Amino acid sequence: MVETLNRQRMLNLLETFYAGDVEGALARCSDDVELFAPAPIDVLPHMGGRKGKDEVRKTWQTVHTRYSKLRHEVRDIVTENDKVAVNIRAFFTKRGNGRIVQFDIAVFYTLREGRIVRIREIMDTFDLVQQVLERDLLTGKKMDEN
Repeated sequence: MVETLNRQRMLNLLETFYAGDVEGALARCSDDVELFAPAPIDVLPHMGGRKGKDEVRKTWQTVHTRYSKLRHEVRDIVTENDKVAVNIRAFFTKRGNGRIVQFDIAVFYTLREGRIVRIREIMDTFDLVQQVLERDLLTGKKMDEN
């Protein structure tokens, strides 16, 4: 029963976040929520480690500031007691030029008393950085060049 409830909690969180409702998403988190998304923060400043609702709020606001539209597809979701793992295909539209950044992300959530206390994200940051910079990091060429 708790697993079904936690699964729905995560689906609701994702719908709320991707729709742009940062405060609604934060309402599903504990005050001491921890977010960890390892990545080069000079290129992806909304990544890295964050603790507490205020820091997570700033991170999520940065995402919504940099991208005009966010969309997602839940590929897989697995729940076990107070843990939920979600495999997501994400599509972020860059605000500056309308290009779409597409990536897969695995997100691991831990809940306590129905609220999210820990979020751990894992993704292919090499590919993501190339898409954000619109440059092949190995050759240095713009992604549009042949």
